[in-house]
Amino acid sequence: MALSTALLRSAPGTDVSDTDVAGPAGWSRRRTIGVAVAVLIVAQLVLRSWVAARGDFYWDDLVLIGRAGSDPIGSWAFLGHNHDGHFMPAAFAVAGIATVLAPLSWPVAAATLLVGQLIASLAVARMLLVVAGARVATLAALAFYLFTPLTVPSFAWWASGLNTLPLQAAMAWVVADAILLCRGPRDGARPTTRPRTIVLRSAIICAVALAFFEKSALILPIAFAAAILCVRLTQLAQRPDEPTRALPVVLRRGRALRCALLGVTAVWAVVFGLVARPGAGEHSLGQTARLTWRAIDSGVVPGIVGGPWTWDRWIPSPPFAVPTTGWIVIGWIVVLGLVGVGLWARRGAGAIVVVAAGYVVLAQALVSWNRSSTDTALELSQTLRYLPDAAVVLALAAALVVSAPPRGTERTRRVFDRRPVRIGVAAGMVAVTVSAVVSTVAFTERWHEGPTSSYLANARAALTANADTPMFDQAVPLEVLLPVAYPNNMISRVFARLPNRPQFGDWTDRLQVLSPTGTMTPGAVTRTRSFAGGSGACDRPEITARTALPLDGPLIGWRWTVQIPYCATSDGTITVSVGNGAPVTAPVRAGLHPLYVQASGTGTDIVVRPLTAGLALHVSAGQVGQVFDPALF
Repeated sequence: MALSTALLRSAPGTDVSDTDVAGPAGWSRRRTIGVAVAVLIVAQLVLRSWVAARGDFYWDDLVLIGRAGSDPIGSWAFLGHNHDGHFMPAAFAVAGIATVLAPLSWPVAAATLLVGQLIASLAVARMLLVVAGARVATLAALAFYLFTPLTVPSFAWWASGLNTLPLQAAMAWVVADAILLCRGPRDGARPTTRPRTIVLRSAIICAVALAFFEKSALILPIAFAAAILCVRLTQLAQRPDEPTRALPVVLRRGRALRCALLGVTAVWAVVFGLVARPGAGEHSLGQTARLTWRAIDSGVVPGIVGGPWTWDRWIPSPPFAVPTTGWIVIGWIVVLGLVGVGLWARRGAGAIVVVAAGYVVLAQALVSWNRSSTDTALELSQTLRYLPDAAVVLALAAALVVSAPPRGTERTRRVFDRRPVRIGVAAGMVAVTVSAVVSTVAFTERWHEGPTSSYLANARAALTANADTPMFDQAVPLEVLLPVAYPNNMISRVFARLPNRPQFGDWTDRLQVLSPTGTMTPGAVTRTRSFAGGSGACDRPEITARTALPLDGPLIGWRWTVQIPYCATSDGTITVSVGNGAPVTAPVRAGLHPLYVQASGTGTDIVVRPLTAGLALHVSAGQVGQVFDPALF
């Protein structure tokens, strides 16, 4: 009840219509709508909690975690890092804090997603109430946003959610503030918030969103486009026979907000230009157009009716929508039907449709251009992870059309007041919501198929159980993270913040590797080159000073693993080097033991030098090569 009341109070000056009447009955209806809004948001959080519970870290999540394990999380090197063309210090901050407080804890990461989703959902609910008032149609627009599959893939992926959830929340909040500021008090209602407070609040929110995701630069144009449309609708309702002058009104009333948002965006743009770099590859207008069309035809259109129901996946890629031809046809029929009814029934609907369609196409085209090259697979657009802000704009467009003044004769207007029509609209909303839930469940099952979750669980357990044994660094499996993410694909980065784990270094006395499934298995060294044993014995050690062990062939410049079986007279330390490469210091123990050292260099011998006074060693035959998992061969 407190949530519903707060939502209604956040929407001052909403329209009074046949579904939102004044007096006790009107307040009762508003309270009912508020309760329904709260119920829908809670239902969404329950569903999203299940989605999060079935997920785990994926791809860029591990890159963020790896960087949090190598750089101080408060440093500019960490916060200002150019991440694949993104400038996202706030997202890095959240990921870094979560990694430090609870390393590789998916429940903590999932909690940040759920909190972000709650904030975004409340902000969208507030926006829709400001635009359309407390009416049943507002619930339909909100239900679309809360449950559409267009927002699910970006939510399930932590790194993507850290970008897009603040964008959704900020866009909805600033749009509502711009409308409240430019539309002014309505129906005699007194403003509940000072204009200066609105301006300052929106500027701060926009700045925070930009710190999470550069796409938040689109908040300014969509906020003022929405304000112009809202003022225009108000003028059409009040003076239907006079030309509208919405633009001058918005320019005058929204001057302070416009200047504040422009200032924030300009400062951010300068920093972004200095830090970020565009994506690699040769961009293509033709490929951008194909990617944009695929996103609309196979993503947005089926998503409006709750599709696609079916998803495919090419691991390690994320799931992508594969709607059937029937879903696409149904989607287009519904979309064109809704547009047609809106144009026929509501004045000013044409401009709303143009703005909404223009935003969806332009926003997707910008992403397609920046995130693709001539060889980019079209399935990239079907992952739907670039569409959550489009869902906010589509819900906004629906609310604007609903709040527009009716067109036509009184008899035409009464068509929508008939009970069968209302029941049909409610049934359609329920059907689309159920369809969206089915699509969400299908996506989640595909998302759960990834190998990362089991690998991380096994690796955490294995590293904790072997925390006392030094270990060589190695890359995570290709199915978890490709080498293009180097060095953040190395286990020394991914697991750096674990409290109980082996030390990753240049030597070990027990060669172990993480298998592709994350379990710990004995390792071995390939025989690229070998050296013969020394002439002495354990009771007559031959190495008492710097000694070169000749190899059976030369080594090229590389980082090599040297396997040295030895017998030492006492505990101490030695250095091992490949040819004239930099020496690596390693400990030895009295008695017969193995030693594995990784060192970079080139040459025809391995150089061993005792550092501890009185230490002597006998070395048996050894070899030089690369570490591998014998179980795979």
